[in-house]
This record gives sequence, C-alpha cells and structure tokens, in this order.
Amino acid sequence: MADQIARRTFLKAAGIAAATTPWLNRASSAPAGESKARPDILFLMPDQMRGDCLSALNHPAVRTPRIDGLASGGVLFRRAYTTVSSCIPARFGLMTGLCPQTSGVVGFAAKPIKTPTLPDVLNEAGYQTFLVGRNMHQKGDCGYQKSILGSTYVNGDDYDQFLKAEAPETGGIRKVIKKLGIDCNHWPAKCWPLEERLHPTNWIVETSRKVLADADADKPIFLTTSFYAPHPPLFPPKKYWDACAARKLPKTAHGDWVDWPTITTKGRDGGHRVLLEGKLLADAQAGYFGLIDHLDRQIEPLIAEFKARSEKAGRPWIIAFTADHGEMLGDHGYFRKCEPYEGSANIPMIFAASPELGIKPGRHINQPVCLEDIKPTLLALAGLKCPGRVDGVDLTPTLRGRDQEIRPWLHFEHSPCYSKAQAYHALTDGRYKYIWRPTDGDEQLFDLENDPTEEKNLAAQDACADLLATWRGRMIERLTPRPEGFVQDGKLVAGRPYKALNAGTL
Repeated sequence: MADQIARRTFLKAAGIAAATTPWLNRASSAPAGESKARPDILFLMPDQMRGDCLSALNHPAVRTPRIDGLASGGVLFRRAYTTVSSCIPARFGLMTGLCPQTSGVVGFAAKPIKTPTLPDVLNEAGYQTFLVGRNMHQKGDCGYQKSILGSTYVNGDDYDQFLKAEAPETGGIRKVIKKLGIDCNHWPAKCWPLEERLHPTNWIVETSRKVLADADADKPIFLTTSFYAPHPPLFPPKKYWDACAARKLPKTAHGDWVDWPTITTKGRDGGHRVLLEGKLLADAQAGYFGLIDHLDRQIEPLIAEFKARSEKAGRPWIIAFTADHGEMLGDHGYFRKCEPYEGSANIPMIFAASPELGIKPGRHINQPVCLEDIKPTLLALAGLKCPGRVDGVDLTPTLRGRDQEIRPWLHFEHSPCYSKAQAYHALTDGRYKYIWRPTDGDEQLFDLENDPTEEKNLAAQDACADLLATWRGRMIERLTPRPEGFVQDGKLVAGRPYKALNAGTL
C-alpha cells in the first residue's frame, strides 16, 4: 500500500491520473472528439521469444506467416534488444521508458514504479487500457484499467480458474505441468495433453477477442495481449510439435570461447549451463518452436477483429509485437536468459499501422533499438507526448522512412542472476558487440555481420586490438557515473559488488 501511495503522489505531481478507481468508473479528461481520433493499439507480447525465430528471417524450423505479415506491412527492427535480459527488469523498462542505468533496475528484482507508465499516459488521453494474459511482473498494475491474468505457475489466477472449471479433473495448470514431468524454467518438453482450446495460448487469445468485443466502441483501446509462450513449460499442442520435429532443426551455436568440457547434459550453475544435444536438444527445440508456431496461428483472428473494429469506428490502428527477452536454447552451452548473447538479448520488434499513420512498410532496420523505445514511439504515433524523463527514442521518423540516427550504440546489462559469473555489460552498434564481465573482467568482441552466432571472439585476436580498445573506451565512458565503482582511474575494474543499485538476489 505504501508503494501505491508513493506512486500516486508522483503521478499527481507529474500531471498524470493514477489508476486508483475501479476500471469501469475511470474517467478521462480528454475531450470525447479528441480521444475518438486516437489510434487503437494492439500490443502483442510473447515471453522469452528469440529475435531470430521468424520465418521471414529464414529460420529453418519455425513458421510464422501471421507475424511475418505484420513485418511486411510494417517495419521490423532486426537489432532490437532487451536492456536487461530477464522478465522483471525488462518489463520495467518497457513500461517506463527508463534504461536500467537510470532506474537502477539492473537485475531480477521488482521495484515500485514511480514514473508514468505507458498505460498511465494513455489512460489520461481517453484510452481504455487492458492487459490479458501474462502479467508485467511488477509491484502494482502498471496503470492498466483492467487485467485478466493467466500464467502457468499461479494457483487461482483467471486462467487457472478457467481450466479448473472446464476440466476439473486436472486440478489446475500446476498439476497438469507436474503430471507431465516438466517445469516453468527448464528444457524438458512434452505435448499439451488436453484439448487445444484449453491451452493457455488459446485462452489468452480468446479472452483478448472478448475484451475487444465488449469494449466501448466510442473510445480508443490499448490492449496488451501478453503470452507466456514460448517460455517454458515447453508443451505445444501435438500437431505443432510434430510439424516442427519433422523440419530441419538448427544446430546450436558453438563458440570457440566456451569451456566445453565443463558443460554436461545434466546442467549446472542453477540450470542455465547445459549441453543440449541429440534427443534432449530435438525435444526442447520442437517444444519451443512449436509454441511459437501455435502462437502465430492463434493471433490471426485477433488481428483481423482488431483491425475491423478500428475501421468500423473510423480510427487508425497500430499493432506492435515484441518480447521481453530471448532464450539461449542450447547456444554456447546455455539455456534460459540473463545472457548478453543474441539468443538471450536479441528480440523481435515490429511496428505496423493503418496507412494514415504514414509507416513505410516492408523494411528491416539494423540500427540498435530496445524495449525502452516502445513507450515514446507508441505515444508519438498516438499524437501524445511522454511526461517526465524517458531514455527510449521515438522511432517514428524511421517508421515513416526518414533518416534517423537512433543511437550510436546501445548499452544493456544484467546483475548476477543464476550465478555471480553471469553478470555482464554489453554494447552494440548493430555491427559489433562488446561484452565485459564485471565479475572477472573477461572481454568478448563479436562481428555480428560476419559471425551472427557469436562463435569467434575477436577480443582474443591481436589483429583486433585497436577495435577492442575503441569499444572498451566506450564502455568506460558509459560506466564512469555508476556508483558501484566499475571504473577507477579511467579503467574498468572487476569484482565490484552490485550494492548501490537494485541488483537482484545475490
């Protein structure tokens, strides 16, 4: 309660109405005509989806024609990154537009939000704001007027109640998962054992469609359809499992910098280091890719009904698609997230819109962008300004085909998560990626254009010493203000504890 009072006080000072009253009674100060002209916004957000898992990017195993359709009708940002590659901090940055260096949310720990969120601003502009599915993993509701929640690990949430009512013999989603012998964080995979209509992905889409149908047609809508897939548990319906298993599954990335003899099929370091090979790998991939194919198929009617609703009301529409972080899926001997490598840090990001909003469709952009850019971009497309500070960049000039230097390079990081050695700081300009490990000072440098799977560490090559020094200098500049003391006497210093910022559990 103290956290909510503090946030309401902050929002009032910022001139933003806080979400404090029942959602049906929340009134907006926006004039009716003005709010009617605002575009409807559908925000599609899978959890833990890799940026390369689109058939539009020639992935060998996934089939994503509906997501590809959004990209061909909009803009795909190929070098989109999560600035902290785990769910809590990633979603904090998404909602606030603040990078971890500003907010202090640099690891897997929640923190009260005291700045206007994306839904907060839209509420004040007359929007109806809804969240369906996976929550935003924060303290509080993030400003959504109504949340209908479903996960794979919570007893008694809206989805669990639905499943118990429709299939009481299951005892709820947690018992379904336990009976299958899988869990919400690891690589074992099985087929969904019940009717497909009972799958959490189906429920999230059907619930979102109902929200669309029941919402006030005279007011613009911001609907966040938030999936748990393809995050484990890896349990797609059988037809999607079978289809993916029959395709050519990709090889995992094998970096020349990995100490392979120390990694086994049993896993270590809290379950994030594991050697996935043979049937173990094939099952994990069929489960993971199958969940993506299933999600892609399910969103088709939701997208069609969303567009039709907007067109009937005479409003523009926007569809945004992204994920909070990716999944290593065996690359370099890792599973799960919290790593700076492409599998974990690179995410899909697509913006599509109706023609009157001026987006130039069908382009792939290789400049680095991040989750913090979503808030200022969606608000700009809706004709609204961001109150207070944001670190994210308004991408509308790029979306509309104009020249825009979005940023010279992007910084992303994570405090210790599953192990202390896992902490990292990384920089990328879309071509090169530099990684510094604050635990032991290890450095890596990759050429993403010529080595997209990051298998060759250029930091170990004498011929790249000048390039390495340039990137190290940029990291020194970026980390100099940090209170942990990562920079001393103009040099990077390893072994400094994450004590001054909200760094997680270690």
